[in-house]
This record gives sequence, structure tokens and C-alpha cells, in this order.
Amino acid sequence: MKRYQKIALSILVPLVIGYLLPERIRIPVVGATQADWNRQAFWHEPWGSSGVHKGIDIFGALGTGVTSTTDGMVIYTGEHAKGGSVIVVLGPKWRFHYFAHLNSIDISMFSFVKSGEKIGTLGDSGNARGKPPHLHYSIVRLIPAPWAIDSSTQGYKKALYIDPSPYLGG
Repeated sequence: MKRYQKIALSILVPLVIGYLLPERIRIPVVGATQADWNRQAFWHEPWGSSGVHKGIDIFGALGTGVTSTTDGMVIYTGEHAKGGSVIVVLGPKWRFHYFAHLNSIDISMFSFVKSGEKIGTLGDSGNARGKPPHLHYSIVRLIPAPWAIDSSTQGYKKALYIDPSPYLGG
């Protein structure tokens, strides 16, 4: 393949993932409904050492299946001090979908996933240890949204985070 064809392909593939895939977001905890999370929990202050809660917590039984909320590519699986066992999926519109406090991770990095495909199980890892099992779910923009910046101490961060509740029917 000629050099310019490789360059064109390297630009086209990310554009397809970022802009052409439909955003088909669904509730990530198997069997969960809107009653299983608090819609006011997003951006609740104060929230421990992180200052604000940058997502929602969806509660369920330990070991319940967790599915991808969107089509995309798994760009990270591993351990994080606060999040415990975590998965990050790059989805449409170049948004990162963050799944934390998992009991198990059932997908590998750089895998492609479909909305509704099982990626792990519900747990209490990280700073959720000893609390009821739940999934912390966040949606993060790659590019900040200037209209979302507010005067709070972490207002600049709010330009990166999206409230998942409306996407999940909340």
C-alpha cells in the first residue's frame, strides 16, 4: 500500500469510530432500571478526595453482569486506586465511557465491543470496598465543552464530564 493510502486510512478509521458510529447508549448493569441510581448524584459536592462525584453509581448484586453502554474500542483495562478494577471504552463522538468498581473484567484491551456486550461483573473494588456493590459509570469528553464550565472549584472539569442519566433514560 502506498504511503498516502496508509495516511488516509489512519485518519479515516478514527473518524469512523469517533463520528460515524451511532451512539446507542444503554443501562450497563444487567437487570437494572432507573430506580437503581440517584439522578442527583452526578456532580454532587463534596465527594471525598475527588471533590465532586463525576458520574453515577448503579447498584445491584455482587457479580451481576456489566455490559458496554456503547459501541467502541476498549482502550484500558486494569486497576486504579479509587476505581478499583476499571474499563475504559472509546465510543462515538470521541467520548470515553468509564466503568469502575468491577468484580471482574471479561474483555481485553483493544477489543471492539458492541452496546450491550458483557465486559465484566459488578463489584466493590477500589474505594468502594465495604460498600454495597455498584458500578460507577462516567462519560468523559475528549474536548472540553466551554458552555459547561461553571464557577465551582472544579468547574473546568465539568466541561469534560457528561451526566449519564439522560442517556440512560433518567
